[in-house]
Amino acid sequence: MKPTLCIPDPHRRTVVRTTLALGVSALLGPTLLAAQRQPLRATPAVALGPFYPDRLPADQDADLTLIAGRAGRASGQLLYLSGRVLDMRGNPLPGARLELWQANAHGRYIHSGDGESSGPLDPNFQGYAALRTDPEGRYRIKTIKPAPYSGRTAHLHFIVAVRGTRLTTQMFFEGETLNEHDGLYRALAREEQRSVTARWVDRARDVETGAVAADWDIVLPR
Repeated sequence: MKPTLCIPDPHRRTVVRTTLALGVSALLGPTLLAAQRQPLRATPAVALGPFYPDRLPADQDADLTLIAGRAGRASGQLLYLSGRVLDMRGNPLPGARLELWQANAHGRYIHSGDGESSGPLDPNFQGYAALRTDPEGRYRIKTIKPAPYSGRTAHLHFIVAVRGTRLTTQMFFEGETLNEHDGLYRALAREEQRSVTARWVDRARDVETGAVAADWDIVLPR
């Protein structure tokens, strides 16, 4: 009896190769994608500035427009700022600590060195907040849009820290005509300017009339 020849089925080979490839992709896909993903640009460091509060307020929550024990609300346009804290691979960083401080609607900080020439203090404005990101690396802050002042465009100050990494930076607003006249903003490269500039987004339906909303992700360096 002649031996039976086994002729490979090309279609079957294709199916087997495809099945194996899909299986390997399912197992290693996230790892391969992470390896192939281009690293994000780290948010650049920007100067601390002279007005980090020399005396931190008792109320430090993420709503700077109301102070515990006071009935009034801070003057100025309400601003809802949200975003994520990420590493350079795009992974969220839960539990990251954020500190925020800023000038009020008149351009004045809650700092003893900032005087009446900058404008009046707002007794209902907190001026500083400390918070942490949620399990998805997200944060949300309610504040007012700060006024520009001599030599500076509207901006917010941030210190972000997690796992031994600490970043001091500032956030700017897209479309501000004074951005290009701000020395700190102009000192940044174009790509760096984009990474420190928040973008305006549609406000949620349930927030106050006249409020604005912005989104800004913070990418920590390695």
